[in-house]
Amino acid sequence: MRQVRIDRYVVDTLMQDLVLHDHQPSAFLVYLQLSSRAGRGSRLRVSHQEMADLTGLSKSAVQSAIRSLARRRLIRSTRASSTAVPDYTVLRPWRRRQK
Repeated sequence: MRQVRIDRYVVDTLMQDLVLHDHQPSAFLVYLQLSSRAGRGSRLRVSHQEMADLTGLSKSAVQSAIRSLARRRLIRSTRASSTAVPDYTVLRPWRRRQK
């Protein structure tokens, strides 16, 4: 079983900010899932439906979470075309340099 390291900031600050302040626990779950799957500085290609299956959320909840995370600059999403599966890069703006 692979272990996942989570920055203390994610649990101490980001969780409260997303869940309590923004009332979007789905954004926190999606961020955790993307972080654990993407690894350090790598990109991850996953559809909204796959993310919904991985998190137990609805597809629309995942879409809303992705929009919120991108707006907060916690992830970067790119697509080869408008219908392509997005590539996500997990950002950690609380760190001085991305690793």
